[in-house]
Amino acid sequence: MNIRRYFFIAILALLALPITGRAQTLQCNTPAEKAACQAALDQTNAELAQAQKDLATAQAKSSSITNDIAVLDAKIKAAQLQIKAKNLLIQTLGTNIAQKQDHIISLEGHIEKGKQTLADLLRRTREVDGYSLPEILLSQSTVAGFFKDVDAFDSLQERLQETFNSLRSDQVSTAAEKTALEKRQNTEQDARYVIQQQQNAIVSDQKQKQQLLSISKGNEKAYASLAAQKAAEAAKIRAALFPLAGSKAIPFGTAVNYANAVYQKLGVPQDLLLAILKQETNIGGNVGTCYLTNPTDGSGINTRTNRSVNNVMKPSRDVQPFLSIVSSLGYDYKTTVVSCPQSIGYGGGMGPAQFIASTWMLFKDRLAAALGVTTPNPWNAQDAFMAAGLYLADLGADSQSYSAQKNAACRYYSGGACKTSNGSSSYGASVMSLADSIQKDINLLQ
Repeated sequence: MNIRRYFFIAILALLALPITGRAQTLQCNTPAEKAACQAALDQTNAELAQAQKDLATAQAKSSSITNDIAVLDAKIKAAQLQIKAKNLLIQTLGTNIAQKQDHIISLEGHIEKGKQTLADLLRRTREVDGYSLPEILLSQSTVAGFFKDVDAFDSLQERLQETFNSLRSDQVSTAAEKTALEKRQNTEQDARYVIQQQQNAIVSDQKQKQQLLSISKGNEKAYASLAAQKAAEAAKIRAALFPLAGSKAIPFGTAVNYANAVYQKLGVPQDLLLAILKQETNIGGNVGTCYLTNPTDGSGINTRTNRSVNNVMKPSRDVQPFLSIVSSLGYDYKTTVVSCPQSIGYGGGMGPAQFIASTWMLFKDRLAAALGVTTPNPWNAQDAFMAAGLYLADLGADSQSYSAQKNAACRYYSGGACKTSNGSSSYGASVMSLADSIQKDINLLQ
C-alpha cells in the first residue's frame, strides 16, 4: 500500500470514530433495562480488550511515520472505548446510588420515630415504676385492678424491648447501607477520573497525529527532526534534579528507576510515590534543618539560624530509636539532620520519606528484606523510596483506583481518609494533581 493511500484511509478511519465525551443515553432502572446496560458494558469491555491488543501489536513494530500514526489510532480507539465503558458503568451506578440514598433516608426516619417512641415508653415506664407496691394496692378497689396494672407495666416493658431491638436493627442496616453507598460513590468517582484522563489523552494523541500527518507531506527528514526533539525533551527531564528532604537531589530519571523498583515489588504506582515524596519535601521551610543535641529532653538547634529549638524529637518515643539508627550507620547524632518541628507537635522526620525514628523501626526488618540489605538507611534515597512504598501499600495505595490512592495519600499525611475538616482532602487532591504532572514526564522518558 503506498503512503498516500494509507494516509487517506487513516483520515477516513479517524472521521469514522465515535465522538467522545457524549455517552449513549440508556435507562438502567427495570430488570430488562439493567440487563441491556450490562450487555452493552460487556460488549464495550470486549471491544476495549481487542483495541488494547491492537495497540500492543502496533507498538511492537518498528518506528516509522505510518506505524506511529497506527499506534496513535489504536490509542485513540482504546481511549474512546474506555470512556464508553466508564459512562455505561456510571449509568448503572446512578440508579443504585439514588435508591440507596432513599433507603438511608427511610431508615433514618425509622430511627427518629423509634427514638420518639422509646422516649414515650421510658416516660410511661417511669410513671408506673414510680409507685410503690403499697401505693398500687391502696389505689385499687379490687385485686383484679391490681393485676391489670401489673399487666400494663409488663406490656410497657415488652414494647420497650421491642423498640430497643428495632432501633438496633435499623442502626445496623443504616451503617451497612452507608458503607455500600460510599463504595459505589468511590467507584463512580474512579470512573469519572478515568474518563477525564482518557479525554485528555485523546486530545493529546489527536494533536500528535495531526502533526505526523503534516510531516508526512514533507519527508522523513522532518520526522527525524521531530523524533530528535522528543528525545531532547526526554533527556532534559531525565537530567532534571529531583529535590529530596535531608538528602542530595538526584536526577529525575534515577528517581523514576527507584520508583519503578517499588512498583514492581509492591504495586504502588511510580507517579503517586514520586508525588508523595515531592509533596513531603516541599512542606514547611525548616524541613531537614535541625540537629538533636539533647537526648534527654529532645531539644536541638536549627542549622540555618544556629538557635535552640524545642521538640526536635519526642523523648519518650523517638530519641532512643533515633540514636540506635544513627549508631548502626556510623553517624554522629549531633550532626545528622532531621526535620524541625512545625507550629505544633514534634519534628524528627528523617531523609526523603520523612519517617520519624519510631515508625522507621516498625518497617526496618521488612525494608531490609525488600532491599536485600542488612541496615537500611533513611537518608539514602533508594531506601527511603522503598520505605515510603511499604507504608503506602499498607495504606491501600497499591490499588488501581483513583479514590483509594487519594485516600492513601491522605492517610500518609494525617493518619485518616480524606476529610475537609482536617485539611487532608486538599493534600490528597494536590498529590493526585502532582502525580498526573509527573506521569507526563515519565511518559516522555519512556
